[in-house]
Amino acid sequence: MIRKVLKITLYTILTPIVLVGLYLLSAWGLSRIAVAAEPSANNNIPMYILTNGVHTDLVIPVRTAQIDWSKSILFANTIGNDTTAQWIAFGWGDKGFYLETPTWADLKFSTAFKAATGLSTAAIHATYYKNLREGNDCIRTSIDSARYARLIAYIRQSFRRDDNGQVMHIVTNANYGRNDAFYEAKGSYSLFHTCNTWANNGLKACGQRACLWTPFDKGIFYQYRK
Repeated sequence: MIRKVLKITLYTILTPIVLVGLYLLSAWGLSRIAVAAEPSANNNIPMYILTNGVHTDLVIPVRTAQIDWSKSILFANTIGNDTTAQWIAFGWGDKGFYLETPTWADLKFSTAFKAATGLSTAAIHATYYKNLREGNDCIRTSIDSARYARLIAYIRQSFRRDDNGQVMHIVTNANYGRNDAFYEAKGSYSLFHTCNTWANNGLKACGQRACLWTPFDKGIFYQYRK
């Protein structure tokens, strides 16, 4: 009986360790497999890939001939209402993390459990910038108009919309600064579809270099730094 109890206890302890190990190994290995960029002769639209060390945003011009994002992602939805911003960053993620977890100390078990298992809802975090500087956390690249149209479609279809087809602004005091706002989003966050997976899939959707799969920002930045 004692041996049986010890065996069950050992399996109980080892199983999650093995699963976590397999997850991390898969994340590392699959993020090292590159999806090549589609060839283009006229990459005339600049864009940035930005990370805060955990979360990846895709950053694009506020206005081009193809779209003016400020007409749907209103400056007035931000605290600063700064209409001189030249760039807009889009990030997708778990709504609970975005709105209820300003620091890791505020993380609740219920929020983490829902996020890990895909039981919670998602939000889009949109941030306006006047300028950006390239560095370890910010990579500049470029895209042509045809592929940018695909990125526009990818981002737009990620929003949940009301009965009138308008994006749904989340009124909250959880803003990160004076130039950001949150919006209802489609889908749900999980261990296998994270904020960085969304950004990586966005890069794939518009024919840019990307990972085969990654749940972490480091996978994306590896592909652009190697």
